[in-house]
Amino acid sequence: MMNLLEHKTRARRALLYMPGDDMHKIRKAITLGVDCLCMDLEDGVAFNRKSAARKTIVKALRTLDFGEAEKLVRINPVGSGLESDDLAAALPARPDGIVIPKVSHPQEIRWVGDQITAIEEAHNWPLYEIGLFVIVETALGLVNLKDLANADPRLRVLIFGAEDLAGDLGAKRTPEGWEIYCARCALVLHASAFGLQAIDMVHIDFEDLEGLNNESKQGSQMGFVGKQIIHPKQVIPVQTAYTPSDEEIAQALRIRDAFDAHQKAGLGAFAVNGKMIDAPIVKLAEKVLARARAAGKL
Repeated sequence: MMNLLEHKTRARRALLYMPGDDMHKIRKAITLGVDCLCMDLEDGVAFNRKSAARKTIVKALRTLDFGEAEKLVRINPVGSGLESDDLAAALPARPDGIVIPKVSHPQEIRWVGDQITAIEEAHNWPLYEIGLFVIVETALGLVNLKDLANADPRLRVLIFGAEDLAGDLGAKRTPEGWEIYCARCALVLHASAFGLQAIDMVHIDFEDLEGLNNESKQGSQMGFVGKQIIHPKQVIPVQTAYTPSDEEIAQALRIRDAFDAHQKAGLGAFAVNGKMIDAPIVKLAEKVLARARAAGKL
C-alpha cells in the first residue's frame, strides 16, 4: 500500500477520461497501459444516463482488474445536486481517487474530503487512501488557487481545465494558447508551492498528433507532470512526452553523482560537460530522476 508521499509522487503522465456509462470503453482503457483512468460522471454522460453510469462505474470498480493504473471517478460539480448521489455510489466501491470539476472554493474540496473520511471510517479503511484531484477551470478558481491548494490533506493533484476557463473568461481559444498561458503558469506554480502535482489541459483535437506532441512538450517544460487525454491514440504520445529520455536521465545521474562527490570533498559549485552546476541544477536533476523512477525507468 502506498503512503501519502508515494501517492503524491506517482506517475500520472496521462489521465484518460472515458464515459462512465460505457463498459466497453472502460474495458478497452484498461488494456492501454495508461497511468490514470478516469471514469466520468460529468460532461461525458448525458443527464438521463447519470444513474446508469453510476451503476456501470461501480461494477467496473468491483469486477475489473485495473492493473497498475490509478482508477479515478470524476463526479459532477459540488452544488450541482448530483454530487451526493455520485459519491454515495462510487465511494463504497473504493476508487483510488475522486476528481472534482469546476472547483472555485476550498469548501467544495473539504466537503468531498469529509464524505470520503466518513466512508473510510465506516469501512475501517486506512485514512487518506482515497485521494482528491481538483480541476481548476473557472476564473474564481484561479483567483482562489492558494486556498484551493491548501484545502485538504487528501489533495494530490491540481488539473488545468482550459476549455471551461476560456468560456468563463470569454476568451477565444487559439492553437498557440496564449489566452490561457498565464492561467497554466499560475496553476503549475501553486501546485509546486504546495507539494502537489499539476496535470495539464486536454488537447481536444485527437487527430492532431503534431499539436498534441508540441503541447505536451511545452507542458513538460513548464513543470506539469502529465496531461488529460480523451482518446486512446493520445496515450503513447503523451506518456512519452512526460517520460524523461535516456539522455536526460544519464545527464541527471552525472549531475547527482558529481554533486555527491564534490560535497564529500567539501566543494561547492562545479562543472559537468563544461557547464557550471550549482544547487538549483542539482534540484532539477533530482526531479528528473524522480519522474524516471515513477515511470519505471530507474
